[in-house]
Amino acid sequence: MPEKSDERLTSGDANDVTNISNESVNLKQKISLLNGVCLIVGNIIGSGIFLTPKGVQEQCGSPGLSLIIWTVCGVFSMIGAICYAELGTTIVKSGASYAYILEAFGPMIGFVRLWVSVLIIEPTVQAAIAITFANYLIQPFFPTCEPPFYAVRLLAAVCVCFIMAMNCISVRYGTRIQDIFAYAKVFALIVIIITGFVWIGLGKSSSSFREPWAGMTDNVGNIALAMYSGLYAYSGWDTLNFMVEELQDPYRNLPNAIYISMPICTVIYILTNIAYYAVLSPSEMISSDAVAVTFAAETLGVMKWTIPIFVAMSTFGGLNSSMMASSRLFFVGAREGHLPDYFAMVTVSKKNERHTPAPSMILTGLLTLVYLCVENVFDLINYYSFMYWLTVGLSIVGQIILRFKRPELPRPLKFNIVFPFVFCVACLFLIVVPFITETVDSLIGTAMVLSGFPIYFLFVYIKPSRHPKCLRSSIEWTTEFLQKIMPTATTQKEIEHDF
Repeated sequence: MPEKSDERLTSGDANDVTNISNESVNLKQKISLLNGVCLIVGNIIGSGIFLTPKGVQEQCGSPGLSLIIWTVCGVFSMIGAICYAELGTTIVKSGASYAYILEAFGPMIGFVRLWVSVLIIEPTVQAAIAITFANYLIQPFFPTCEPPFYAVRLLAAVCVCFIMAMNCISVRYGTRIQDIFAYAKVFALIVIIITGFVWIGLGKSSSSFREPWAGMTDNVGNIALAMYSGLYAYSGWDTLNFMVEELQDPYRNLPNAIYISMPICTVIYILTNIAYYAVLSPSEMISSDAVAVTFAAETLGVMKWTIPIFVAMSTFGGLNSSMMASSRLFFVGAREGHLPDYFAMVTVSKKNERHTPAPSMILTGLLTLVYLCVENVFDLINYYSFMYWLTVGLSIVGQIILRFKRPELPRPLKFNIVFPFVFCVACLFLIVVPFITETVDSLIGTAMVLSGFPIYFLFVYIKPSRHPKCLRSSIEWTTEFLQKIMPTATTQKEIEHDF
């Protein structure tokens, strides 16, 4: 990586943008409170609520315990979200856990956090979402057999490229996509909820309500695995923290967006599961690969085709918000010198109107496309949970450390320290359990995390000026070439906030 240069502007059309100031090439605050709520809701409500109730029921054994697990997961996610609200208003930098770990533990641990995101966390999750979208959209054309592998992958790639292009053109395009699809997925769940309660009103309730505690497990391992399934459906509550520099009035809108979105998602999830149990028995839920589709087949008759469409729309919106968040993570990482400088640049135009982190958006899109080539990308998700909860838990540990190490930091929000302590203990539980239940996958995940340390020493700790001249020259040439293809400008290494 070349050394950080002075603030300058380089592009293929430099004469048209020479007068753009350093401040003007930073990301703009275009995300409103409503956009923020839609981003969080849109990322949380993805494919999870349509698919994971099966996993929760399978591990819990009874509908009653399953509903308790869904409630506990919602409360747990809310605690994590309010901890992030404090962190996001104390360290007003995009990048979420990467920015917080960097501040609390220094550049080496921060780099390793970024490394596991680039290597596995972000692209595998996004590839899995894209494949789920493609499967649901193409399934009606292959009602009696599995859709062709290459057809699914091609449709998933088109979805990724479309989202990547829209977000490169304008931040507003990305937020508008998010708003529309957030409304669509909430509407779909409201349809399921109303249908379920009508079923109850007609006296057609399944055996789930007559024997709510039948078959309940008392195995701690099974309960932990049920928690994993539930928490996967709630994942995404940290989405807005990845983009806090683009949020209007973040000190007010970040916590407000969390306070609004988390109760909405929790209530919707609990009511949706009640609706599922009103129609389906526990055995029917366990035998279904897509609970929402089975639910629709039982209740909606000729309109059952609408649910797969709504699931596809839900996953599309989830992929959009996930790619927006990961691109900001890569953007901040490059700004800190942990990725090549090019990914810390923003697009510019003659009218000075874009200011999107297009290079980092293209990076996250290309990584996702690479993982689409994996025959079964869902196998890679086994490594995701361990590394995700490790990084989230570490950022909350950093919150506790900063309370004592940096008491002078302004904290517009300051919650009781019991909240981060409780969350850390729960994260420790979620990190340890996979080593018992999925030992091999957890060890592979650990190896991936540890691989970041030698990479850090080779490319970050060792100053770029000490790298071989051929390496420095090739990086500089590549950066200049890419800037000529897509006019971009460097941003300030340290962003000065004026909120």
